[in-house]
Amino acid sequence: MPKLRRLAGHDILTILYGFGFQQTSQRGSHVKLVREVAEVRQVLTVPLHTELDPGTLRAIFRQASRFIPEQDLRPHFYT
Repeated sequence: MPKLRRLAGHDILTILYGFGFQQTSQRGSHVKLVREVAEVRQVLTVPLHTELDPGTLRAIFRQASRFIPEQDLRPHFYT
């Protein structure tokens, strides 16, 4: 089973920017990212912590996989 990488909030932003998400707002350390595809608004929130907990990374991966195919996301999140 592949191992989850240890990523920072800025690493996640870089990954999601590559899939077309754009930052729309920030409140404290949390950034809201939005992508519009076929008139459907897709929203994700990412904390900008220096190192994200494994549970938080899994939750972001699970939420992002609703919008992005899992096979495209997996190389960025797992070793």
